[in-house]
Amino acid sequence: MRASGGRAGRRGRADSVAAEVRGRRGLPRAEGDEWVPGPGGGGSAPLGARRGAALLRWGRGAGGGGLRGAGVRAAGSGGGGRAEQLDTLVKKDKVVVFLKGTPEQPQCGFSNAVVQILRLHGVRDYAAYNVLDDPELRQGIKDYSNWPTIPQVYLNGEFVGGCDILLQMHQNGDLVEELKKLGIRSALLDEKKDQDSK
Repeated sequence: MRASGGRAGRRGRADSVAAEVRGRRGLPRAEGDEWVPGPGGGGSAPLGARRGAALLRWGRGAGGGGLRGAGVRAAGSGGGGRAEQLDTLVKKDKVVVFLKGTPEQPQCGFSNAVVQILRLHGVRDYAAYNVLDDPELRQGIKDYSNWPTIPQVYLNGEFVGGCDILLQMHQNGDLVEELKKLGIRSALLDEKKDQDSK
């Protein structure tokens, strides 16, 4: 499921999306938002870095109330920094998010955006790990994915990307398709069906 193309092409797409996200008013700046190649100059783009798309606009307080439902499991640590433990965490649930804060109280705009995108799609059953509670987890997940920023989203054990890429997938319809592969029906499909019947 990884994106294809050369390293320069992947770097260009990731940098382009990051630049577009930075250019939007009201969005916080990401820490280390450049493409970082893997050891020996290799690396791979996450699943969502396939196509360009228009980006959503949202405000800092978007979404209001908490997302916490019966299915959202927040965890502080337990990931450590070791690849085996992280591998277990990312594969344990269909949807896994490493974020700053919790789904109920994200501590950065990008983490908030990921929570809101999942909420828009009706994704309630996912594991959420607060990297601010565990510096070793925070650095470990960055090393594991070879991606320098938080939040990070995993679908069925596969690294998708961060806020910018999840937002891009939301806009171009890829997220609906990826959720469908996991047996998760996007709430946006029902919303569209309701609008079409009016």
